[in-house]
Amino acid sequence: MSDSPDTAAAAALTLRRATPDDAAAYARIMGHPQVLPGLLQMPYPSVETWRTRLAESLMPGKTDLLLVAERDGLVVGCAGLHPFAQMRRRHAAVLGIAVAHEAQGQGVGRALMQALCDWADRWAALLRIELTVFADNEPAIALYRRFGFETEGRLRAYGLRDGEYVDVLTMARLHPNPPRLPPSAA
Repeated sequence: MSDSPDTAAAAALTLRRATPDDAAAYARIMGHPQVLPGLLQMPYPSVETWRTRLAESLMPGKTDLLLVAERDGLVVGCAGLHPFAQMRRRHAAVLGIAVAHEAQGQGVGRALMQALCDWADRWAALLRIELTVFADNEPAIALYRRFGFETEGRLRAYGLRDGEYVDVLTMARLHPNPPRLPPSAA
């Protein structure tokens, strides 16, 4: 049985932590006219703004995880988990993801989601991952559901997109098997 094109494309991906040198790729991906409408970002993103954000994410004490997906040396997707700093919300993080227009439907989003969920479940002690998604972004919603995200609510007129207020869904995923102490340690 041969690999599907989606599987073969995903296999050619390299995932790594984002660095300030990826700022131009972030601006390119998030500013693309076919990607921007699915994000809560502003048009004409600044490379310098992204360079600053990426540099800040790497500062000592920061617990954010920002990943990029590369294919043939080109960044084709980016995603991040941003844990809450407040004591009573330290078990939760917000997820954001964007895939380059030309790489959508090729397993990039799935690979990034798998890496983020693995990191959250196995290394970061996160119980809850949260996100918002435009209510009409069916491909993204389907991807999130494949990773165990459930819709928790609908926020009406949440974001302004191309001159119109648009609803978003709030979705969350709880750790499927939260860590426990072994019986002998209890």
